[in-house]
Order: sequence, then C-alpha cells, then structure tokens
Amino acid sequence: MPTPAAPAAPSHRLVATLARVGIDWFLLGLILAVTLAYLRPGIGSDASPVPWDSLLTFGVALVFFFYGLRLSPESLRTGMRNWRLHLVVQASTFLLFPLIGLALRPLSGSEAQNLTLWSSIFYLCTVPSTVSTSVVMVSVAGGNLPAAIFNASISSLIGLIVTPLWVSLFLHTGSGGGNLGPMVLDLVLQVVVPVGLGLLLHKRFGAWAEAHKGQLRKLDQSIILLLVYTSFCDSFARNVFRDYSWADLLGLAAGMVALFLSVLGLITLLSRLLGFAPEDQITAVFCGSKKSLVHGSVLAKILFAGTVASGALLLPLMLYHALQIILASIIAQRVGQRMAARLKPA
Repeated sequence: MPTPAAPAAPSHRLVATLARVGIDWFLLGLILAVTLAYLRPGIGSDASPVPWDSLLTFGVALVFFFYGLRLSPESLRTGMRNWRLHLVVQASTFLLFPLIGLALRPLSGSEAQNLTLWSSIFYLCTVPSTVSTSVVMVSVAGGNLPAAIFNASISSLIGLIVTPLWVSLFLHTGSGGGNLGPMVLDLVLQVVVPVGLGLLLHKRFGAWAEAHKGQLRKLDQSIILLLVYTSFCDSFARNVFRDYSWADLLGLAAGMVALFLSVLGLITLLSRLLGFAPEDQITAVFCGSKKSLVHGSVLAKILFAGTVASGALLLPLMLYHALQIILASIIAQRVGQRMAARLKPA
C-alpha cells in the first residue's frame, strides 16, 4: 500500500489559504512595511543612521545589472525599435497626465489652499516616470523588459525639458535655473552603467541569470519593499501630513488612486486598440502610469525655490509615489501569475 502523504504543516496550510484569496507574502510584506514606517518612521527616514540611500542606490544598480545580464543585445535593439510602444508611454507620461491635471483646474475654485493643492497635483502630473520601479514592475508582470528599460530611462531625460516647460506655462515659479547634472549622473550610474555591464557579461553569465530568474524576481520584490518602507518613513518623519485632517488625507489619497487607475485604464484601452502584444501592453501600462518622487523632488527644489512650501508641493507626489508602488505591485503580481500560467506547457 502507498504511504499516505504527511499532513501539511499549519504554516503551509495558512500560506495556501491566503494564496487562494489573493494574498501572498509580498502583499503581506507591503502592509508590514507601511505599518512599521508608521510606528517607527525615524528608522527609515533620511535622518536615520542607517545609510538607506546608499543601500537602495546599490540595490537598484544590482537589479539593473541582473536585468542587463538577462538581456541579449539583439533583444534590446528590437525593443528600441518598437516606436509605437515608446510613443504611447511617453505621451501618457508627458501629455495625458498634464491634460488630466489641467482638466481638474476648474474644480479647485479660487481659495488659496485649493489653488496650492491643485498646483501640487498638476506638478505631479508633469514629472517623469520612475526608472527602477517601472522596470521592476514590468519584470514581475512578465512584460517587454528591453522596451521598459528604454522607456523608463528616456523618460527621465525628456522630463528635464518637458517638466519645466509645463510648469512655466501654468504655474508660478521661483528660480528658473539650476544644475541638473547630479540627477543625470545618478541616472547614468544607477541605470546605464549597470545595464551596460550586464550586457557585456550576457554571453558568459546570461544563461545562469535566466536559470535563476525566480530568485532574481525575489530580489526585485525585496527592493520594492525597501522603497515602500523608506518612502513612508520619510513621509511620516517629515510630518508632511501635519496641516491636513484625516479626511483631507483620505480624500487626497482616494484622488491619487483614482488618477492612477484612470491612467492605467486609458493606457490599457489604447494598447488594445493599437493591437499591442500582451508583453507590450504590460510595458505601456506600468511605464506610462508611474511618477518619480526622486526626479520630482530635485526639480521642485530648482523650479519652486522659495515660493512654495516643499511639503505642500510634494504631498500629492509622495502619496502617489507610495500608492502607485503598492497598487502596481499587487497588479504586477497578478498579471505575472497569469502570464506564467499562459506560457506554461500544457
């Protein structure tokens, strides 16, 4: 007689039960990261003795190195030639978002506080897409990774011109000049150099990276958790929510969720109308719906020097940044699971 299977451990049964209702370790990790940030914001803030910025810089560079290691030069060239996809992503970032922001202007009225809030929301709509988060989400969801790297990187460079242009047309700013060199240098060091190094080593170690893509995916997810944790820690530590009631914050957060989901839906619809492959749809959605807190913060210091309180200006961007990571992480996990099931041999 066959030996009966040993009963599953309670912890395994709990994991299986949670998975059936759509909850996995990563979603639990996101909830835990936000909770810890609320309880002890000082640990993950800029004032912490832990060098979070350096650790995350290294982590992001490592993630991009492994992306480059898994990319063949030919696949990267193919991704760069997909001009319709690139056009949709960049138009979503620098045209669709600002037009939505302008459409919200009549709703703000004439009160000073409401005008300041609208200005900060419009500024959020003009900033570039994220680099690391967008590519990580595309990787987790199983999208077109070469095209994601190209679009996320070029978005940061386009934003150095287009964001100040939108702001100068519709918002009152302070100093109009500044040195953007450090931001460009960060982009090169954290994205271009690691990806280039990975590409150079693809022939030697690319097969190893592909064989261990499951473990590398967990590395992606771990970096996301750290980004969520430090982002919320910094928000709580700065008391950026001090001048807002809970009702105000919940209403603004709901608005940011609505903005994210609206853009997500519009890009999905456009991608389907254009007949994009599923991998290209994923890239368009996750690259075109993101906004970068890093680039937004740096540009704000230059464009709004001495005119707008940074906390008020960056509050919608900080909320959007954190919420987009959480929502996109959950969506990317689900899409990735469906893509994996579709590609699995029968």
